[in-house]
Amino acid sequence: MKFATVQVNGENKIVMSSQNQTNFLLLHEAAERIGDPSLSFPATLLECIQEGESFIEKANRLFQSADDASLFITEADFEWKAPIPRPAKNIFCVGKNYAEHAIELGSEADIPEHVMLFSKVPTTVIGHNTAIPNHQGVTDQLDYEGELAVVIGKTGRAINKEDALDYVFGYTIINDVTARDMQAKHKQFLLGKSLDGSCPMGPVIVHKSEIADPNQLQIETKVNGEIRQKSSTENFIFPVEEIIAVVSKGMTLEPGDIIATGTPAGVGKGFNPPKFLQSGDSVEITVEKIGTLVNSIE
Repeated sequence: MKFATVQVNGENKIVMSSQNQTNFLLLHEAAERIGDPSLSFPATLLECIQEGESFIEKANRLFQSADDASLFITEADFEWKAPIPRPAKNIFCVGKNYAEHAIELGSEADIPEHVMLFSKVPTTVIGHNTAIPNHQGVTDQLDYEGELAVVIGKTGRAINKEDALDYVFGYTIINDVTARDMQAKHKQFLLGKSLDGSCPMGPVIVHKSEIADPNQLQIETKVNGEIRQKSSTENFIFPVEEIIAVVSKGMTLEPGDIIATGTPAGVGKGFNPPKFLQSGDSVEITVEKIGTLVNSIE
């Protein structure tokens, strides 16, 4: 199943669909129409994820029962929001998780021996087909980073690698938009990674049941139709299970927490001369089995 948050007539709605369908079921409207008291859902997708496996069980039952075409909508009927429009916490981000990316921004000496983490604040999050602010006057070096993101599904601390995928709800796509000049100036990551609108996310969250191995997914980023990044998550230095284990070692992970797993080689800064984003540019990030996240620069 895939889940999304969309806006219909100015109101946020939770929708769901099977992996291969483009028609989306209006979750709350369908539950109301069926009239089964056991099929009630919280108001937001974040709260639904926090319900745990009971949410997936109810959602599956609802989807199988919904046979009224008026309860399904298509992209022509709504505007995309981020699946979780306002995360409860900062987004955890893994840095330099592909060796070639570490090398393009430095040398082989920059390939990390341990998971490297930073974060993006919740106000960075925007949805599919939403314009990324160009932040003129703040940065001249806006860059893209296409990434697979993990959405946590249940609370855990000191999670073993062998059990890590049991704590996953699903997967989505993130563009870790970065102001490279701010990174260099301030000698840290938070400011350059946390500009408003610098974390496009979506378009959907695909439930983990649809993705057997998150470490075997093709990933590609295009800017204005030109392929800039093309790799596979099999090239991770630290696979998803290890990332979850490391992050949770002394920190509790909770349902709805989001972990961006790092970007492959091919970022704008890695070119000579650099290819930073400009107003009007379009960025498309495709991850196998999830879809394509598209955003333009304001």
